[in-house]
Amino acid sequence: MSEPVEFLTVQNRKQPNYKLRFILLILAAAACILLSFVVGRFSINMADVLQILASAFLSAISGSISYLLSPFPGIQNTVLGPLSQFIVSVDTWDYAMYSVVINIRLPRILAALLVGAALSTAGAAYQGMFQNPLVSPDILGASAGAGFGACLAIYLSLGSGMVTILAFAGGLTAVLVAYVVSRLTKGSATLSMVLAGILVGSLFSASTSYIKLVADTNEQLPEITYWLMGSLAGATMNDVIFAGIIIILGTLPIFLLRWRMNVLTLGEDEAKSMGVNTHRLRFVVIVCATLITAVAVSISGIIGWVGLVIPHFCRMLFGYDYRRIVPAAIILGGGFLLLVDDVSRTIATTEVPIGILTAFIGAPIFAYLLMMGGKRS
Repeated sequence: MSEPVEFLTVQNRKQPNYKLRFILLILAAAACILLSFVVGRFSINMADVLQILASAFLSAISGSISYLLSPFPGIQNTVLGPLSQFIVSVDTWDYAMYSVVINIRLPRILAALLVGAALSTAGAAYQGMFQNPLVSPDILGASAGAGFGACLAIYLSLGSGMVTILAFAGGLTAVLVAYVVSRLTKGSATLSMVLAGILVGSLFSASTSYIKLVADTNEQLPEITYWLMGSLAGATMNDVIFAGIIIILGTLPIFLLRWRMNVLTLGEDEAKSMGVNTHRLRFVVIVCATLITAVAVSISGIIGWVGLVIPHFCRMLFGYDYRRIVPAAIILGGGFLLLVDDVSRTIATTEVPIGILTAFIGAPIFAYLLMMGGKRS
């Protein structure tokens, strides 16, 4: 008699309120964003932060209206006059405070949100496509290729802009080489892709080690080492715009195809019987995940564990439905990396590279998840 009772108990159990969880997650992410503007060595209270952000937003609107109404100077003065007076009336802070919020913390916060969202989304996508919960965004060599490209730019003294560009190009090149190698091998396409990614990643890591060996020990080697440990200290608005466009364009197909990723978990034959082209789906999702991984690493350096741990948290909170996992990974990944970045710039007198903190935080959490998963199974 115990089995039917247990079965009925499971069947009658209420489904979690996922909408409420999403609302709480969004509110928590918004609180993290506001907190990130306040914390730091330069103390700014929340009221001033909100006023500065509102003033900057209104100034941007004023500039857009001024550009659109430039052929009509009469209307332009009528519309912009009261708005300009209001902006001047709320400007009650000094330039240093404004510069810290808008020029330093705003780009860094946006970069942390973008990088965290990109890595966690890519991790969830890779784990779904390869049907392996231990897969991370660097499985195909994107991180190793981006690291090599950045180190090469630093070694050649090409400037910070070229560091980002070569890192992005290196990440894409590594994955392209892995794809070509996997196509030339026999056997399972998925397994060949993973093995080719490990092979290419090892080669690019060896190339990076050689650059570190021949680099100047006084200037180039410290810069290379610091970049490889991951940091958002040098993030600029140009980096945010460059990465943001690519990350949005790469994340959008994954978001739109997330229901098809559910079908793929049923198996190849079942998915094909439901009209899903599994090869095309895997190709599109892997390309998009690789694209956002490469651009994220290009502006932040190599940051581990985010793409591995965050998807597991999303499954714990929102189940195994990718229609919920993908948006949850976007929100939770961005908020998590933002919090870690806040800790990295306040925990010590000198900034701690964010890649070190994600390893210290991610490894124990992942060990806990493994032990809890073993108990449940």
